[in-house]
Amino acid sequence: MKLGIKILPRPEVLDSQGRTVLNSLKESGFKLNECKVGKYVVIETEHSNLEAAKKEIQRMADYVLYNPLIETYEVEQL
Repeated sequence: MKLGIKILPRPEVLDSQGRTVLNSLKESGFKLNECKVGKYVVIETEHSNLEAAKKEIQRMADYVLYNPLIETYEVEQL
């Protein structure tokens, strides 16, 4: 089963990459209010059960994929 993990900075954390991209795009004439830069991880597990796969992915995320102090994550089935 293939799952995706979307990892983004917490709203209260300064997203310097997002701010840099936002400013660059605005200077190029694009109209936007916000830009966040994160990461997206795709993992294919051996689980065939969605709930078991999500639990395994959550354990992986908690172990090494994100920093809970400055990031949040969401898991989605692909």
